[in-house]
Amino acid sequence: ALSAPQGMSVAGDGSIAVADTGSQRVRQIGVDGTVSTIAGTGFLGFSGDGGLPSAAQLSAPRGVALPATSWGPGTGGFGRRSHDDDLAAAADLFRGRPTLVLTGAGMSTGSGLPDYRGRDAVPRSPMTFQEFVASDLSRRRYWARSTVGWRWFAQARPNAAHHALAQLGEVTPLTGVVTQNVDGLHQAAGSRPVLDLHGALDRVICLGCRAVMDRHRMQEQLLALNPRFAERLDALAVESRTAPDGDAEVDRTADFRYPACPSCGGMLKPDVVFFGENADRAVVDEAMTLLDEAAAVPHVLGLGAP
Repeated sequence: ALSAPQGMSVAGDGSIAVADTGSQRVRQIGVDGTVSTIAGTGFLGFSGDGGLPSAAQLSAPRGVALPATSWGPGTGGFGRRSHDDDLAAAADLFRGRPTLVLTGAGMSTGSGLPDYRGRDAVPRSPMTFQEFVASDLSRRRYWARSTVGWRWFAQARPNAAHHALAQLGEVTPLTGVVTQNVDGLHQAAGSRPVLDLHGALDRVICLGCRAVMDRHRMQEQLLALNPRFAERLDALAVESRTAPDGDAEVDRTADFRYPACPSCGGMLKPDVVFFGENADRAVVDEAMTLLDEAAAVPHVLGLGAP
């Protein structure tokens, strides 16, 4: 769960050294908020342009770190595995301190749910919010693909990372888990509280009256409205190339039918944040409240690829 391609170290003076995987540098964040480039050779496996970090800069307790070798994808995963000593030091850093956990798609790839940017991700252009609301044909295409991908998505179960995080909450205080994922696997593993920053795919919401319905019920309606499609569902599932968020690749969707809101006749949409759509302000505010509860100097643990 802590084998992320980014590392962190806390110095005795309170400054933080963070591995920047994009530029392959180590950045130092001072207690006054100033940011400077230090170095990396021998630390987190990065080479930098500021000379080697001093012993004071890298003093204990250390956080999640990478092996001191040339940086690159690790064996059997996207990123490298931290040394056991670094994991133990990371655990010491968070033990007994209120901590907020942020997670991304990398948490759920072990459950068979693809991400958008991982090593094995298939390049694609997901539907935007603007496309969905502006075009009937786009909605037909979305719901057809979602109908194929839903059964596979709904069968996903928590993996070892989800269970490990739930167990972590039993030994050290977590103010909450804020996740970008829409699969509900943190809740299924027993983490509490969990804030779905980008919504949940098992809900469908009306953009008119804001009524919410269960996605399983929506699946039944979609199959009833499209009986020929339902007959081919197993074959389509085999032929389709599964993608993040249960959005399978399916051709020939122009004739696909989808229901309107049973309460007001409005447009139904998955209760998730699409690309090009803003996160709900109330949800963001709740996330910031959880961050404030994580202590005067916030302790944040980030897990999983974005």
